[in-house]
Amino acid sequence: MASQPNKSDRTSEHQSRQARIAQMRRADRSRDRRNKAIAITTSAAVVVGLVGFGAWVLIDRQEAQERKQEQAAAARKAPVDGEQTWEAKNLGRNHVETPVKYEMNPPVGGDHHPRWMNCNGDVYKNPVPEVNAVHSLEHGAVWVTYNEKAAKGEVDKLAETVAKTPYTLMSPVKEQAGAIMLSAWGKQLTVETSDDPRVAQFFTKYVQGPQTPEPGAACTSGLADK
Repeated sequence: MASQPNKSDRTSEHQSRQARIAQMRRADRSRDRRNKAIAITTSAAVVVGLVGFGAWVLIDRQEAQERKQEQAAAARKAPVDGEQTWEAKNLGRNHVETPVKYEMNPPVGGDHHPRWMNCNGDVYKNPVPEVNAVHSLEHGAVWVTYNEKAAKGEVDKLAETVAKTPYTLMSPVKEQAGAIMLSAWGKQLTVETSDDPRVAQFFTKYVQGPQTPEPGAACTSGLADK
């Protein structure tokens, strides 16, 4: 007949079992700590990665903006192929209320009426007084003009461009030599079509450009004879 374990043996077995349980619990806690550490490290790496990516995106956008500004500055400095230039010192700037005879048509400067034509993207269907339009050029506007040689589609496209561009105006000039002409103070360009890349270049360079005698002067609250 097998002997029964005595009290001492049972106590030893209980202690051994408790020790194993304690060891398992320590192992579980150790594993939990490792998992938490891994999770925290991974989260930190993700955050650092996202921050780094965000910074890269911001830097890339900033560089793109700087390139755009540099390109705009270069476009302002580059001459427009085929443009005519008149020396500013030879263009009068007196305010007069008598007729003025200009040497070019349309005029690009000279004495002019005290009141300017509205030039906040204004498209005039009828001819406008030269003496008022010249005053608009003095304020930094680009004046787009056309005659019967210009196709209606080209005129309509130019009108759309002018309508959304502050410091511009547009009107017909029957007697001008070119089909489509762009004028700024002391500057003039003749083109045949609205999609000629020099049109955009002329706008970029001369709308409130460096040729402007009175930069920042108003293009509203003037004459609006549409």
